[in-house]
Amino acid sequence: MEWTLAFAAVALLFVLISGANDGATLIGLGLRFPHSPGWAVTAILMATLLAGPYVLGVSVARTFTERLAGLGTSGGAMAFLAGVLVAVAVVAALTGRGLPTSLTLAVIGGITGAGLGAGLPVSWSSLGAVLAVGAGAPLAGLVLGYLLGVMSRRVPSCRRMPGLVLAAHLLAYTAQCVAYALNDGQKMVAVVSVAVGVGRDGLGAVGPVDVPPVWMAALTLLFLSGSMTSLNRVGERLGRGLVLTRPLHVVSAETAATAAVLSSSALGSPVSMTQSITAGVVGVASSEGARKVRWQGVLNMGAAWLLTLPSSMALGCLAGLGLRLL
Repeated sequence: MEWTLAFAAVALLFVLISGANDGATLIGLGLRFPHSPGWAVTAILMATLLAGPYVLGVSVARTFTERLAGLGTSGGAMAFLAGVLVAVAVVAALTGRGLPTSLTLAVIGGITGAGLGAGLPVSWSSLGAVLAVGAGAPLAGLVLGYLLGVMSRRVPSCRRMPGLVLAAHLLAYTAQCVAYALNDGQKMVAVVSVAVGVGRDGLGAVGPVDVPPVWMAALTLLFLSGSMTSLNRVGERLGRGLVLTRPLHVVSAETAATAAVLSSSALGSPVSMTQSITAGVVGVASSEGARKVRWQGVLNMGAAWLLTLPSSMALGCLAGLGLRLL
């Protein structure tokens, strides 16, 4: 019973933090568009997240539970728990120092490090492939954002333009939410699935990814609660804190991030939606000149991303070693 409660508490905390990190970024960018209906922006994200595992599959969630380390053996669930806790701690520490970072990258490092320290087999080839795709997605978002920003300046103006751009925004935002549910959002599915499995089967190996609808509904509500806690802060970073956005900037950034994440999903590799969005926004803004980008904010986030993987992997390895000594 104690371990069931521990896994449930970690899952709850993880979903809340994911909401504060990812959900606030998605909703915040959606609301940067003038006259964007807040209820629609929120409802689209919640609906796609809720239906995602049942409509889009769980291939990315399985990467966290199967491809990084041998979690399907005895002690796999404990190593997974240690890796997730390390990821949360690393993200909290960096964010507390004003360096917002990628929770997805921290989870990858934490789980791999914990598996290594616990003596579980680690798939270095899979890890290399995941990291390569994860690094490529923001770069793709940056380039696509720049190209779309250049193209958006050539769109002719007309009387119906505000309505057309709003419709394009809602379409691009919906696609972005689908991309999140298909990829980055599945880290929460993996964590909740492991917690449900421990409650059902006890402590031991990590089983197949399976989240009952009632738990998925609870996950969605917790995610929304977490999103609301940091929406104003993230909105400030996406707007005045990072770049100056215009309506077509928002649409272009959403489209660039969506394309980058969806292409990664085809390979079953988790990538950070917040990284892809940030790269898309920077790419769009830089299309109007380097002075449009708040480079100090970009450098801060880049430094945090570079610190996240090695620190989470090292701490995860120490946590795994601790498990072996218990």
